[in-house]
Amino acid sequence: MNLINNKNKKEKIMNMKPMGDQLLLKARETKTKTKSGIILTSNNDVYGYADVINTGTGLFTQTGDKIPLTVKIGDVVLAPVNKLSGKNGNEIKLENETYVLVRESDIAMVSIKS
Repeated sequence: MNLINNKNKKEKIMNMKPMGDQLLLKARETKTKTKSGIILTSNNDVYGYADVINTGTGLFTQTGDKIPLTVKIGDVVLAPVNKLSGKNGNEIKLENETYVLVRESDIAMVSIKS
């Protein structure tokens, strides 16, 4: 039953596609405790990790040439925490899950799959 629900949720999310160079990201949680159980009160991270859930189709130049996106669905990206927090109006809820919309130009790094 749970597998069916996850599949339906994924299909509903995939029915929504970001526009242009927008990326739909699921921010990964930052650690709030050390392995020994010490609670970390201050999080001074400038960058955070996120999973790419869906991508736009890319941008078009004034002459009509298409600039494709570099990032693909399933990639792990490193982006500024302020973009991943959703506090600047880019947070979106789909199927009771919280995501953020970020422009590809805001991404600092992308994972290299070997």
